[in-house]
Amino acid sequence: MSDRLYIFDTTLRDGEQVPGCQLNTVEKIEVAKALQELGVDIIEAGFPISSPGDFESVVEISKAVTWPTICALTRAVKKDIDVAAESLKYAKKGRIHTGIGTSDFHIYHKLNSNPEEIIERGVEAVKYAKKFVEDVEFYAEDAGRTENEYLARVIEAVINAGATVVNIPDTTGYTLPHEFGDKIKYLMEHVSNIHKATISTHCHNDLGMATANTVSGILNGARQAEVTINGIGERAGNTSLEEVVMTLKTHYKSLQIETGVNTQKIYGTSRLVSTLMNMPVQPNKAVVGRNAFAHSSGIHQDGVLKNRENYEIMDPAEVGINESSILLTARSGRAALKHRLEILGFELTKEKLDEVYEEFLKLADKKKDIRDDDIALLVGDATRQERRIKLDFLQVVTGKNMMPMATVRLDIAGEKFDATSAGNGPVDAAIKAVKQIIHRQVVIEEFLVQAITRGSDDIGKVHMQVEYEEGIFHGFGANTDIITAAVEAFLDAINKIPVGQPATV
Repeated sequence: MSDRLYIFDTTLRDGEQVPGCQLNTVEKIEVAKALQELGVDIIEAGFPISSPGDFESVVEISKAVTWPTICALTRAVKKDIDVAAESLKYAKKGRIHTGIGTSDFHIYHKLNSNPEEIIERGVEAVKYAKKFVEDVEFYAEDAGRTENEYLARVIEAVINAGATVVNIPDTTGYTLPHEFGDKIKYLMEHVSNIHKATISTHCHNDLGMATANTVSGILNGARQAEVTINGIGERAGNTSLEEVVMTLKTHYKSLQIETGVNTQKIYGTSRLVSTLMNMPVQPNKAVVGRNAFAHSSGIHQDGVLKNRENYEIMDPAEVGINESSILLTARSGRAALKHRLEILGFELTKEKLDEVYEEFLKLADKKKDIRDDDIALLVGDATRQERRIKLDFLQVVTGKNMMPMATVRLDIAGEKFDATSAGNGPVDAAIKAVKQIIHRQVVIEEFLVQAITRGSDDIGKVHMQVEYEEGIFHGFGANTDIITAAVEAFLDAINKIPVGQPATV
């Protein structure tokens, strides 16, 4: 039978402490609901004593979500605990997370105290929190630099006081993976009442080892991991939720440890947090970075196209990404070029492919990245499949303080169809008008706009990726009128849907 690891998400508390990434209450509720959909077990919603805004966020998140435990952070101070308890009054399942520093650095230089007094304060805080909620978590701040023997004494005392979860943080990100794992193992073997509580990890990434330390802790007995989406957090960040979850999933056969996370929601949640916090995800970020499933080496591309598992240990679909990316560079081979041409709707003979490939290599030596419109120019418009659906007429009325309206006329196999629609903007209105004519449940998955050179009179290029009946289709358009370019890109994608599926009703 498999073990269960509980996922404690602190994106809205520790993650939100990143300078410039603060969220308002409405945005926090949106993230909390996404975390609930993702399947996290505990949401640390804030530090209520720190500000009225944090207090209100914990209250409103408690109202907004249904099944996850809502956790509020405190210091080992009665006033903190009073405020936290008040903020959790609407929580279906509430937890108070209280604690104190246990390393010599914290005991002597931060708290001006002594080891025995620290144990007393920790026990008192847990007992006091227990008056308000049954579920009390205790954190031993800077446990990573705390002597194991003393840490075991602290943990045993707070469990006796009623702590249901004991958090062993590597607050400074200092510990090595084998050291952190040994620390958890030591507690499992030397704390007599450890079976009465769950050991939790809370690792920081100052030396880039947060995930390694967390996994090491799990392998040695921890059954709660404190993580954030995209690994955001103070300084170098926290342990990344997606990395821990996918490590356990990828190694499930050998580890037999599972979580309740719906991994297909990972990518969408990652993008939501990145957008709301104005904190871009680094391209090479594990699991959710733009390049996590991208391949530019010709050898790798050929291997992936033959069998994904040649170079990918995860299926992109497992984390909510539709497909791997084959990036065209001077290192790409014929297989990658042929694959991209097929996606773009080009069907070439072997002779034509060889000819285009030679021109491709010349261009790749001059340009760092080869884009889809570059390929279109290489092949030539004459090779592209004949469009069944064409834009015959487009008129858009828009402006400030008025509802954008678009009228579209399409030529479908020589027959004209008209439609008018309103929208949130001129592009949205035009696309909705097109959808009225084609009668297809098409979802736009990606919409990118780029200027070819610069200036307000520049030609705008639009790349659009649409999904139709589980198929992915790409479209491209270019025009000095960006709305026209967007509609052309949308129609280009629609034209690639197999002819056997009627375009109108």
